Amino acid sequence: QVQLVESGGGLVQAGGSLRLSCAASARTFSNYAMAWFRQAPGKERESVAAIVWSGVSTYYADSVKGRFTISRDNAKNTVTLQMNSLKPEDTAVYYCAARKSPRIATMRGSYDYWGQGTQVTVSS
Repeated sequence: QVQLVESGGGLVQAGGSLRLSCAASARTFSNYAMAWFRQAPGKERESVAAIVWSGVSTYYADSVKGRFTISRDNAKNTVTLQMNSLKPEDTAVYYCAARKSPRIATMRGSYDYWGQGTQVTVSS
């Protein structure tokens, strides 16, 4: 069974940085696209960043462009989200997701496997 486990969340001050990691079973990286979503209290889950299986193409939500970077290492079965210049509005539970397709998608329903989430809190 495919499993995704996020780590790296925590509490930081505005302007700080965090690196989130997603450890996945090997099957997840067999031609699967990967993504990060987030869900803030009282808000819908939204796409943050996504990356194709090969890693050569990426997607970023407008709200995080220039601040977040998604990357993957298929040999190590990991995907990361480097978050810089964090803002209070970035506060949310961040989820790693995998899709049974090598191509990027931004809709929640396009993803087949989900991690349990990791909390990111950015103080003012």
